[in-house]
Amino acid sequence: MSSFKSPISLSSIDSDSDRTGTSRRSSGEIHVIVGPMFAGKTTALLRRIKSEDKNGRNVAMIKSSKDTRYAIDSVVTHDGTKFPCWVLPNLLSFRQKFGADAYDKLDVIGIDEAQFFDDLYDFCCKAADYDGKTVILAGLDGDYLRRSFGSVLGIIPLADSITKLTARCELCGKRAFFTLRKTDETKTELIGGADVYMPVCRQHYVNGQAVMKAATARVVVESCKVQSDSYLEETAVV
Repeated sequence: MSSFKSPISLSSIDSDSDRTGTSRRSSGEIHVIVGPMFAGKTTALLRRIKSEDKNGRNVAMIKSSKDTRYAIDSVVTHDGTKFPCWVLPNLLSFRQKFGADAYDKLDVIGIDEAQFFDDLYDFCCKAADYDGKTVILAGLDGDYLRRSFGSVLGIIPLADSITKLTARCELCGKRAFFTLRKTDETKTELIGGADVYMPVCRQHYVNGQAVMKAATARVVVESCKVQSDSYLEETAVV
């Protein structure tokens, strides 16, 4: 005869203590803002952080130390709006650097350019589930190849809300869901602004990728031709 495991007691799930009997504070929230470059993600993040601040909640902003485009110690939107922040190489060091007592008093944590933090998932879990913080993060959901960028999409199962923003296609003015890289650089992390990237619609993303591939192929062919000509000249001299 097969045996059945006894059901989990709902009273234990509803308990305010963890398995060690330690009392836990109420759980927090996680809100995710994603979209292509120039979609206003940082603007939306700052708007929510400033609103929380005006409502009397203690707030702190974090950005990656990799992002030094506009200011070292501030989160800055593309139109120049600034907000002071903590600049960190990783998120799990934030509590120690901010101070344990100050961290305990925090209500809301904003994270800009979240795709650059490898420990994003672990930090958000701890901050919201166990520390009672409201975490609001903004970041790219895809890279220039429309592939998952960093850990941002991994936060979706944890999130209370997800906001997908769009920009305006720089070539036709339609809604832009994607980011097109203007250079032939192939590494995933290439920090830049309008000099390197542009927001585009689906049609112009596909067309743009085709143009970039053709241009890259042409450069390779020309390089091979130069090397071949150089080799023939050296052979002729010998």
